[in-house]
Amino acid sequence: MFDVVVVGCGPVGALTANLLGVRGARTLVVERSTEPHGQPRAFSCDDEALRIYQQAGLRDEVAADMHQPAAAEYVNARGRAFATIALDEVDFGLGAGPLHFFDQPRLEAALRAGLGRFPDHVTLRTGVELLRLGQDGDGVTLVLRDVRTGAESEVRARYVLGCDGARSTTRVAAGIDLTGTSYAEPWLAVSGDVAPGGVRVPTTRFVCDWRRPAFVSPGAFGTHRLEFALRDGEDPEAMTRPGTIAGLVSPYVDPERFAVTRAVVYTFHHLVAERWRAGRVFLVGDAAHQMPPFLGQGLCSGLRDAANLTWKLALVLRGEADDALLDTYERERRPHAEEMARTSVRLGRVFLVRDRFAAFARDVLLRAVQLVPRVRRAVRRFEFKPRPALPGRRGAVGTMFPQPEVLVDGARRLLDDVLGAEFAVVGPGVDLGTATGWRGPAARFVRVVPPGGATGGGITEVVDEDGVLTAWFARHGTDVVVLRPDRFVHATEVDAAGVDAAGVVPAVR
Repeated sequence: MFDVVVVGCGPVGALTANLLGVRGARTLVVERSTEPHGQPRAFSCDDEALRIYQQAGLRDEVAADMHQPAAAEYVNARGRAFATIALDEVDFGLGAGPLHFFDQPRLEAALRAGLGRFPDHVTLRTGVELLRLGQDGDGVTLVLRDVRTGAESEVRARYVLGCDGARSTTRVAAGIDLTGTSYAEPWLAVSGDVAPGGVRVPTTRFVCDWRRPAFVSPGAFGTHRLEFALRDGEDPEAMTRPGTIAGLVSPYVDPERFAVTRAVVYTFHHLVAERWRAGRVFLVGDAAHQMPPFLGQGLCSGLRDAANLTWKLALVLRGEADDALLDTYERERRPHAEEMARTSVRLGRVFLVRDRFAAFARDVLLRAVQLVPRVRRAVRRFEFKPRPALPGRRGAVGTMFPQPEVLVDGARRLLDDVLGAEFAVVGPGVDLGTATGWRGPAARFVRVVPPGGATGGGITEVVDEDGVLTAWFARHGTDVVVLRPDRFVHATEVDAAGVDAAGVVPAVR
């Protein structure tokens, strides 16, 4: 019997399997496609996503050659900016910039290659689809079919994670419905490679033209991404013809130097599964929730799901936590995912104004309100993006801990690389007594010291050279913090049992 079967090996499924691999779970990944996905569908990720890739030990591999835009502009039909997000001025403290563009085929290749680190307990089977599943008190029986031969087989697993996208077979097999809205506006998404000298607009732009809203941006590896809203009555098939695409992209790239790699018409959704757990089956990513693209958070939300669920599964599989811990997955993730979706919808309402006079009024209004310094700063510093936090947060508890660079033995390292994959107890007040008195789950103990501070004492020390951690501890009035594996703050005190009474993870024992 496998510990976990992951259905789907797109970016979310592959990342999920890597996180399970890091934690030693015996995992089977099944993917319907016989070859890696070759289409550049997902395009963007944020600082939280890079931190999650880092937790899987793959940050350097997936971040190689990503494009990091300096700004994102909202412009009118004449190309005049009425709002700018100064991305190069934004630092949410998580160890990376707030926006990165990647090439999905290369991303997936890096994630699949990462699975090769776990030959003894992670298996990937391609060309295999899920037909149906059934549950009992001990596990889940999955009926699989080899798409090349038609042969059916059965496997058993303690848990199943449906990472198989918007049309999730896992969701259907588990009898879970979707609720929400499918928007009527179809969009044409075009991706391609640009030859030298072929870029006419080198910036990331939301083109708020009431006649045809569009999004354009450079991407990784000399690519460009362009998306255009279709007008009423336009034929989706005709819109993907080379001549039509050339006319649409011409203001932004030279069509003669632009090789189209993907052109598809899609309709975006705001849908959420009625529940994300059915017994031993869980939905992750687009299988659980789908959102409009205007905040670029679809993939990122799926990665957050994986980061939240996999460490809890590992504790349960090792017998260190009750199965009830897994109920906190949806309770913690659903509110944030829904808030991201609502923010995306609100941005879409700004972006998608389709009336000339309403668009003029929007441009005038947004310029006017940004004359207020606080409003201008909120837009420029991307403050309208929902921050990572757990529902019911209390002070620091339930927020994400910062990740600065620290000094370890004279070398600068990102903090999470020091903390490892499990719980961590961190702070100026951490000492050998803290470690020996701990009665919680497996944890790493790390003392934070100022530059020139005393060393020794038998536990790992990090030098807070830039003062980020020292300021955090002073602001929250504590000298120790217990961090969950997903780097949310579990507690700001450690009692004799090693676990606080706050109840953020009530089933940990």
